[in-house]
Order: sequence, then C-alpha cells, then structure tokens
Amino acid sequence: MKEQLLDSMDIERERGITIKANTVRIDYTADNGETYVLNLIDTPGHVDFAYEVSRSMRAVEGSLLVVDSTQGVEAQTLANVYQAIDADHEIVPVLNKIDLPASDCDRVAEQIEDVIGIDASDAIRVSAKTGQGIHETLEAIVHKLPAPQGTLDAPLKAMLVDSWYDAYLGVIVLVRIMDGTLKKGMRVKFMSNGTLHHVDRVGVFRPQMQMINSLGPGEIGFLTASIKQVRDTRVGDTITNDRNGTEVALPGFKPAQPVVFCGLFPVDSAEFEDLRDAIEKLALNDASFSYEMETSAALGFGFRCGFLGLLHLEVIRDRIEREYDIDLITTAPSVIYHVYMKDGAMIELHNPADMPDLSKVDHLEEPRIKATILVPDEYLGDVLKLCQDRRGIQMDLTYAGQRAMVVYDLPLNEVVFDFYDRLKSVTKGYASFDYQMTGYRQDALVKMSILVNDEPVDALSTMVHRDRAEMRGRAMCEKLKDLIPRHMFKIPIQAAIGGKVIARETLSALRKDVTAKCYGGDATRKRKLLDKQKAGKKKMRQFGKVDIPQEAFISALKMDG
Repeated sequence: MKEQLLDSMDIERERGITIKANTVRIDYTADNGETYVLNLIDTPGHVDFAYEVSRSMRAVEGSLLVVDSTQGVEAQTLANVYQAIDADHEIVPVLNKIDLPASDCDRVAEQIEDVIGIDASDAIRVSAKTGQGIHETLEAIVHKLPAPQGTLDAPLKAMLVDSWYDAYLGVIVLVRIMDGTLKKGMRVKFMSNGTLHHVDRVGVFRPQMQMINSLGPGEIGFLTASIKQVRDTRVGDTITNDRNGTEVALPGFKPAQPVVFCGLFPVDSAEFEDLRDAIEKLALNDASFSYEMETSAALGFGFRCGFLGLLHLEVIRDRIEREYDIDLITTAPSVIYHVYMKDGAMIELHNPADMPDLSKVDHLEEPRIKATILVPDEYLGDVLKLCQDRRGIQMDLTYAGQRAMVVYDLPLNEVVFDFYDRLKSVTKGYASFDYQMTGYRQDALVKMSILVNDEPVDALSTMVHRDRAEMRGRAMCEKLKDLIPRHMFKIPIQAAIGGKVIARETLSALRKDVTAKCYGGDATRKRKLLDKQKAGKKKMRQFGKVDIPQEAFISALKMDG
C-alpha cells in the first residue's frame, strides 16, 4: 500500500492531480450489522478531463461532492455538480481537510447552498488525512444513496465504461452491469460493431485485480476476452449475450468535442512508426483524444491531434515521452476556425498553414467560450484586466461571500496559449477557472506567416486578431532572432500578413577575418579581399539555406511574454 493508491500513473503522483478515473470495490459492514458492497469511482476534477467524469457518472447512482473546507467552492466543482445533476444523482456534500487551521466549515457550507443551491446543513466533515469522519461518510453512502436497480433474470445488458491494453491479457474492459449476469465462459456481443467474444476472465478491483465467477446487476467489474484491438471496445458501448441478447442498446455517451489542436512530430523521423503505435494505444484508452496524420515541410511526418484543453495536451505529450520513450516536437496549439468562401462554401480550418487564398475568402469565424472564474475580491481588478486584454466581453459579476464569480465571453484562441498560467500568476494561484463552448462568431482574424530568409516557415504560422498582429509579430521575430544561430550571411526574419510585412528583425552575419594574413603594405590589397568577401556573402544569401534548430521551434511557440 502507498499514498494516493488510485492515482497510479507517475504523472498523477508528480502533479498531485487525478487524470484517469479509477474504480475500487469494498465490502462494508454498517452499524445495523448488514454487509454492503460499495462500488466506488475516483474521478478527476480538472475541466480538461470532464469526459472521464461524465462517463463515470453514468455508471453509478450517486455522488460524493468533496469540497475543500479551506478553499471553498471552485469553478470546476460547479461544472462537475451540474454533470451529476444531469445524470440524476443523489448528492452527498463532504467538507474535507478539516484538520487544517484555515478550515471554515460553516462558511463553506453556506457557500455550497448559495452557489450550487443544494442543502449543506448536514454536510459530513472529514479529514482524509487523520481519518476523522470516514465512518460517517460510509454510513451516508449506505443510507442516503439509492441502491442500483436491475433484474437478475433479464438478458445481459452491460455498459462499457473504460478499456485499456495489457501486454499479457489483451484488452481489459471495465463494465457496469445494468441487467442480467456476466459469467466466465459466456459468448458476448458488442452491440456497436457486432463483434463476438468469448469471456476468459471476470473480476473486480479491490484495488488489485481479483477474479470471480460472475457479475450481477449494479456491479462494476472487468472482463477479458482475448480482444486484440482496443478499437473494438468503444466507450459507452452495450455488451449483451450472443444468443438471447437485449434488443435495445443503452444510449451511450455523446463523443467528446476536441477544443485545442496541435501537431505532434518525432524529433527523430525514424521514430514515426513508434509514435503512430503510441498514439493509437493512448487514443483507445482516452476517448476524448483524436488524431490524424499530417506532414510539414519543416518537421516531416507527424500527427495533428485534438485535445480537450492545454493540460490534456501536456499530459498526453508527457505520457508519450515517458511510457514510449519518444522525443516529441509540439507545434503551436490552435483551434478550429470556420472559413466562409465567397461562393458560399464553409471550410473547417484546423491548421493556419492551410488557409485558402484570401481573395476567395468572404469572412472567418472563431470559436467562443463562456468562462466562469471564481476569484478572491482583492485580485478581481487584475482578472478583469486580463480578460479585457484577451478580447473578452463581460457577461456577469456576482459575489458569494468574499469571492467574486465573473462570467466572460472569450475567444478560445486567446485562452489556449497561456491564459490559465497568466490567471494563476495574477491571482497567486487562488482563482479557479472553468469553461464551456458556446459557438462561433465573426471577427477580424488574419493569418500571420513568419518568413526566415524570405522563406515561409509553415510550423510557425498562426491566426491572430488584426489589432494584435503587429505586437504578436514583433514578439515572435525578436524571439527567433535570439534562437536562430548566426550564419555567414545576414538573415532577415519577418512577420507578414499576406504580402505585407508587419515586423522585421535582422540577424547579423558572422564575420570571418579575411585580412588576417595581410600585415602592413598597401590598403588596396585589404579592400580587394573585403570586396571579394562581400560579393561571396551576397551570393550566399541568395542560395544559402538557413537551418532552424528544433529547440528554436519549441521555444518560439511558447508565448510567455
């Protein structure tokens, strides 16, 4: 046993967050002498992993709403409560960390009632560290949350909650049984693709795997059936008997909509096949991650991947680098734009480098989000300024105790770069942020290209607002000037919109001392050698090739300033 047992991934333990939902089954003998079987799922809280939460909610009957009694309600708490209410859950509020001196349970309970609108007068007060209140929590689960409904004699109907690949057992499928029983040795059918499989093992997590003979209604467990491809096991699918199966499939989950896109390329192009393999395995385990192949003149072959947010992007990138030992280059994150052509057609633009000819474009629309930010009163001014700087439109501002709740309409492409980091730094880490997509709106957007030695660099082109283009272009050119090594000839670095250059920096040439071997004598000898060098540099500049190192790409795309 070790701390945070269910957060088993290295990244989860390092960052102190939950990324994958994990299940565990425990037996509990209550005060009334009855023994109950509890199926628990530990879900992430961060907005980027909301998909894990929504599908876990569909597999269970009730939720424990765990609120930090020192921090109070966070923006993400709100988002997850609404998901639980949508899933028709009974909710038990729990106030955690009461052993800390800054804990204020009465204030937080009042805040839960004000902000969320659920009764928190009898919220359970818990310290997970000291173990205080754990017994009361387990009693509340038994007495307040409804027991699962399900018919034992009905045909098997099981919901596929998650699946992952194991090198020894093949694909392991996590299921919640709705009706009927799942036994070892059965032939089962996956309803979305009609594939048939013979069940080898049935078991539960306690938290280690434990094999059992059968699972009944309301139970959560796993099965293995020598399934080779994880793509045969779609999350949200319905599993039933091969012969007298259920007629009606469960509604399933609506597929997650990726919000942020970026290119992943291997530093060593020979590792492309390994990268393909790694991405396929991760995508199967994480239904909210999508990918397609792409090529780039600067970076070679790679993949264009879709994520639910920047943290999601970082976690996937870290997992590929660690679990599969592949060095990656990540291009600038971008969002999907809608490009309306003059002939009435609409194109979805994933990569700014694919922007069609401007003379044929009528207008562009960008995705907008509704952002909810909860922030202590003293940092409110900084937050409002940050949102205004990012072209935000204020929609609402309310107070819950000492904290303000600000709702802003923001363009998503201003948020994907470094909005969250900036928000954390201006509020010393006290603000919490949650968002949802609201739709598309027309704006004055332009494609900004970066030219190095008069050659456009695809990987560095971005979409920017016309008013911001010059500032962003200047920052990019200054950064590249520091990052690109000097050559024997002058290199112009330019930012351009269409044919118009809006910012420029010049990287001066390295100078070789051609007159070193001349000492004394006539000055015309030196002049002649310098003129010859000058002509050579001019010629070299016409035909010279500028190598941009990989580190320069990565650093240039981090817009810190």
